Amino acid sequence: MTPELAALAATAFIHLAAVLWSQRALEADVGRDGNTGPRDGVEARLSAHTLRLRRALANHTENIGLFIIAVALVQFTQSNGWLTAIAAWVFVAARALYLPAYAFGWVPWRSLIFSAGLVSCFVMILASLL
Repeated sequence: MTPELAALAATAFIHLAAVLWSQRALEADVGRDGNTGPRDGVEARLSAHTLRLRRALANHTENIGLFIIAVALVQFTQSNGWLTAIAAWVFVAARALYLPAYAFGWVPWRSLIFSAGLVSCFVMILASLL
């Protein structure tokens, strides 16, 4: 397995952690019945922390697609190398740090961490084009 594919697998585990953390916070706010029910009107009862975790999960979900594209391009063009491997693992580290940064309101670190992950994806994409 290439480092880029291993990083993609690691990203799936980060996604799982984000889902579980978000769901745990949701259940703490609305209880088991509120969590397993249709969740109609539940937004008004959520804490600021839970709302941040849900936004962090949504952001993570939105950004996985770009990383999948970057990994696929690197794999299909066989442009794997030290630069793409480092970029892939920078993305993983950035996404792992982004969740607590968003959850705990680390300003301005959250934006810097997000930027590191975004730039790493485009480094991989550019490497596949060259």
